[in-house]
Amino acid sequence: MKMRYSDIESNTVELKREFPRNTQILKTVVAFCNTYGGKIIIGVADDGEVVGVSEIDLEESMSSLEQSIFDNCAPTIIPRIYVQRFESKALIVIEISEGMNKPYYLRSEGIERGTFIRLNKHTMQAKEDTIKELSWNARGIDYELLPVYKATMSDLDQNAILQFLKYRKNQGGVKLEEQVLKSYGIIAYDQNKKYPSVLGTLLFAHNPQQFISEAIVICTHFRGIDGREAIAQVDCEGSLFNQYEQAYAFILSRLYKSFTIQGSKRHEQLEIPEIAIREALLNLIVHRNYHLRSPSKIAIYDDRVEFFSPGQVPGQFDVSNLLSGISYLRNPAICKIFREANYIEKLGSGFITIFTTCKKYGLKSPVVIDGGTFVKCILFREHEEVEVAGKDSDVAKIIRLFESREEYTANQIAQFLGVSHTTVVRRLNTMLKLGTIVKLGERRSTRYKRK
Repeated sequence: MKMRYSDIESNTVELKREFPRNTQILKTVVAFCNTYGGKIIIGVADDGEVVGVSEIDLEESMSSLEQSIFDNCAPTIIPRIYVQRFESKALIVIEISEGMNKPYYLRSEGIERGTFIRLNKHTMQAKEDTIKELSWNARGIDYELLPVYKATMSDLDQNAILQFLKYRKNQGGVKLEEQVLKSYGIIAYDQNKKYPSVLGTLLFAHNPQQFISEAIVICTHFRGIDGREAIAQVDCEGSLFNQYEQAYAFILSRLYKSFTIQGSKRHEQLEIPEIAIREALLNLIVHRNYHLRSPSKIAIYDDRVEFFSPGQVPGQFDVSNLLSGISYLRNPAICKIFREANYIEKLGSGFITIFTTCKKYGLKSPVVIDGGTFVKCILFREHEEVEVAGKDSDVAKIIRLFESREEYTANQIAQFLGVSHTTVVRRLNTMLKLGTIVKLGERRSTRYKRK
């Protein structure tokens, strides 16, 4: 019976059947040191079968590995190398801790070409933006707090800052003083000169995109499920607060609502929980990597809504972490301001809320993907049952018809649905009362249009 190794390849585990003849092990060592640490197990096949390494070369191999890592990696990396035995077979384990002096790189390649990071179970060459971020992290610097040298203090909207300070959650209003701006990270200093910070520019500048052009959210509604034809699109610009409001309004305007009539009152329910949409949108805006020159994107399809955010997940990615309330903050100062501005209720509760509310709605479980250079959160739609005075799927079908054409007659709708003219008129009259559609013309020229 074949023996199987308990761990599988991941962002912190690499399995090797035998010693690679190239520099792959060194690249992986550097990648683990630049990311969250990890271990390389030599003597395990890709499928997890324990094959072992030769006992004859064991001691010599371990010594040469340690020397090779010491000689070829910079800054110095000192791994822990030991033997792990499975019955009669021996494995070599190389454990690497996360480094404190990033970026680490291969001496022979130099810092620009020799820096590697770990993305899921792959070792990848780091790009220039990532190398800068590794250096900032090692020095305890957050990109959000760096100065924007092209901006001046006059580019900040003082009224917007005062509004925030006046209405902060659980805080009293304070004067617009330099010390207050500094404490929130709205301003930054360099050689005794004062500048708006990245945070200050994103949240409170008159025109943030003048200085950080890709700090926008592009919202697109596509026909169907493949994204080939756009029905509507909007570029959400301005401050991060404005982007949130614009994007939220766009999403709500493109989704279906169910209606239930109880007596004289109408009760509405969006097909996806509004609180799940808010939390996914907040995560996209608050936790994205603004150093990357790429916009955030929201794509609405017939079966799902996708929230696409540039930059990998801050901290080790694990869905179980998301559901246990463990959170890593890429932009802690932006998070603080959003929380005090009453947009965020509790840190670490966002994904718990998304998953639990979607489950209560009976929707398919959301999906969160760490793509290495992006994070994508997918909320699934379910608009097959639109209720009007009970279940009435004809109304859902009529609503969908208005996506492909602006106006219809009752006869055209009846033909599309394959139901009687009388049934369609009854459904249309209900929708008119609810304010979903409007009626144009009279008698034979009567047409109906989505409101």
